[in-house]
Amino acid sequence: GPVAETFRVIQGAVTEEYVRSTQGVFQFELSGDGGGTWYIDLKSKGGSAGFGKPPVTADVVMSMSSADFVRMFTGEGQRPLSGDAENSSIIGDMMLTLCLKKML
Repeated sequence: GPVAETFRVIQGAVTEEYVRSTQGVFQFELSGDGGGTWYIDLKSKGGSAGFGKPPVTADVVMSMSSADFVRMFTGEGQRPLSGDAENSSIIGDMMLTLCLKKML
């Protein structure tokens, strides 16, 4: 589905440079189609992204709909990261959230 495809693209885009400059782990609690717990690890060597809990404790936990997540990462809108979106929440290090926004 669209969420799994988005994470496949993210995994392919993760570089040592992103890991070095970000040093953060993001956990996404997604609702709707393709929902569940997903993560982007930009702290561990090599970085990773995928389904399930992150391999280390998340620095930022974002809750949103799967549709909002896909829109955010396909450039159709970054509302969830700006805190404007309805039914979304961000808990954790807001500075790391800004780093993730740059990666988008």
